[in-house]
Amino acid sequence: MGREALGKCPVCNNETTITRITCDKCHTTIEGHFELCKFCRLTPEQKLFVDVFIKCRGNIKEVEKELGVSYPTVKNKLEDVANALGYKSEEEPVEEVNRKEILDKLYEGEISVDEALDLLKG
Repeated sequence: MGREALGKCPVCNNETTITRITCDKCHTTIEGHFELCKFCRLTPEQKLFVDVFIKCRGNIKEVEKELGVSYPTVKNKLEDVANALGYKSEEEPVEEVNRKEILDKLYEGEISVDEALDLLKG
């Protein structure tokens, strides 16, 4: 089995195109410029997340267990994949984004309750 096509250039991070397709059975070759599907442009980590998410039928609790991560981490990974696929969310106010980041850090155990309260107070 061959390697997977790179969706992004490893040098400049620009999107790539496929220029040759060959049939392994009859060896017919077609040349041109072919776009990759939007899922091919996901990073390996994003593809793994999508695979687990589908395996778990979108059940976030099951995804948490399968990946060994917290609810906020699953939500962040889902948002990351949605953005990578071109589904942009409405921008949250900066204050709400910062509050969410602080609460995520608290939930993950990266900061203490007192540190979180200090940060939320500003």
